[in-house]
Amino acid sequence: MLTDIGANLTHNSFDSDRQAVVDRARAAGVERMIITGADLESSRKAISLAAELGAGFYATVGIHPHHASSANKDTHGELSLLLEHPGVVAAGECGLDFYRNLSPPEDQETTFTLQLEIAGEKGLPMFLHQRDAHDRLIELLKPYLGELPAAVMHCFTGTRRELEECLELDLYVGITGWVCDERRGLHLRDLVHDIPAERLLLETDAPYLLPRDLQPKPASRRNEPMHLAHIAAVVAKLRNESPEDTAAITSANASRFYGLGT
Repeated sequence: MLTDIGANLTHNSFDSDRQAVVDRARAAGVERMIITGADLESSRKAISLAAELGAGFYATVGIHPHHASSANKDTHGELSLLLEHPGVVAAGECGLDFYRNLSPPEDQETTFTLQLEIAGEKGLPMFLHQRDAHDRLIELLKPYLGELPAAVMHCFTGTRRELEECLELDLYVGITGWVCDERRGLHLRDLVHDIPAERLLLETDAPYLLPRDLQPKPASRRNEPMHLAHIAAVVAKLRNESPEDTAAITSANASRFYGLGT
């Protein structure tokens, strides 16, 4: 069994064939999927979609740094209510993105801190986004770690130093199809071997980050949760494990991280 810890299944690119996407994922062995919320609207949709799809589907609720400027005086209350829904298993996707700065850095930091506070109040793990902002994100995160049950650095693509700092803080590490990219992911291939087994999680971040080494190459550049099986196989080879062991280890970690049971 595979668990995709982050798939943007509410994305409009799935509107025409969402059920077929889910069916293909299940046929590939992906039995559980966490549907990512990136703002209040998509978080509501993630909750509804997870309930509609049924067993094996869960949602996160959060405000991505790109949307941080949309937060207002009502955001705390709205997030708090959404995070109490029984289908919600984590706060996020949230964090800092200083690469694009689609929201000003100060807005990103304020909205991220707000979500850290709420997640701590609710006792929920955090699904973290970071790009070109590692040091500042860690600085803001550290004071809340004692209140959070866990946190994962979603789509980790950082340096060895950054990986070591994440592990020192007992963060989980999410690996995507970035590791399959011969242009950008070569350094990550060396690091994957050094992630402790109990801290490793797998994700597609679909519809983004289609693995570049798929053969034959898909006609569409849209990523799907079914490709998690390919990512798991690549990670398994890099870690000198069988794909079955990698699937079992990462699914067990997902169960522990999200409180999903067995």
